[in-house]
Amino acid sequence: MDPRFLRTFVTVAELGSFSAAAQALGYTQSGVSQHVAALESALGTALLHRRPVRPTEAGARLLEHAHPILLRLDAARADIERLTADASARLLVGATPLADHGRLAAALERLRRATPRLEITVRVGARPAIAADVATGALDAGLVDGVAAPSDPLRLPEGVRLRATAVAEDRLVVAVPAGHPLAGADAVGLDALGAARWLDAPAVLTPLEELRATTGVEGFDARLRCEGTDLGVVLALAAAGHGLALLPARAVDGVTALAGVPLGRPRLVHRTELVHSGGEAADALGAVL
Repeated sequence: MDPRFLRTFVTVAELGSFSAAAQALGYTQSGVSQHVAALESALGTALLHRRPVRPTEAGARLLEHAHPILLRLDAARADIERLTADASARLLVGATPLADHGRLAAALERLRRATPRLEITVRVGARPAIAADVATGALDAGLVDGVAAPSDPLRLPEGVRLRATAVAEDRLVVAVPAGHPLAGADAVGLDALGAARWLDAPAVLTPLEELRATTGVEGFDARLRCEGTDLGVVLALAAAGHGLALLPARAVDGVTALAGVPLGRPRLVHRTELVHSGGEAADALGAVL
């Protein structure tokens, strides 16, 4: 199976158009059609309906395999390029919105003092995007966060293989409006809150489906979805009563409109990890952190 043809097929399926895929990939439309036809011939089945353009049953199944395959190929290319590339005075770091930014800022300041000409770029994004960009070489390293059992590693996207080092583990609280009946509670268990209304902000908070899988508790339904990586918006929505949010205690401290109720059960922590694939700059950042 030619990876070029597989990438072309994925692009057509995602864009729903042969012409749009041709423009995105820099091919002619006939070239895109030839790639898809060659892949269908190799597999002995149709992968796309033509009018309208959408995956067949076999095409949908292939898409499930294609994304991690292409990600691993990109990661392998980036890994080899890192081995053969000359060291440069630049560091590209990704960070999730709830990662320990104070610790990251202090580490970057130490690196900047040690290497005055070091050019540093910090990109904020969701954990899957940061991990994928580190794996494919678009970022040198990433500081990612999530909810996990103590000492358990965070989940990374399928097909991503990165070095992960724990940076911090913080206690978790359930953020509620200051006037909420739970605001004065000593602790609360998630098993008692599955039926409550929650905020869905997957680029900032732990995605609700992941929370269900981690805790084994059903529910965690949301009536409001927040897209983007702005933590301030999420805190404002929680304070206005649009839904509960599971957060590290430090994110709620000092927000007068919110109360952070300590999480009693199950035993979970907010975990921050440095993920990278090696390289001089990433190793230096890891050593400082």
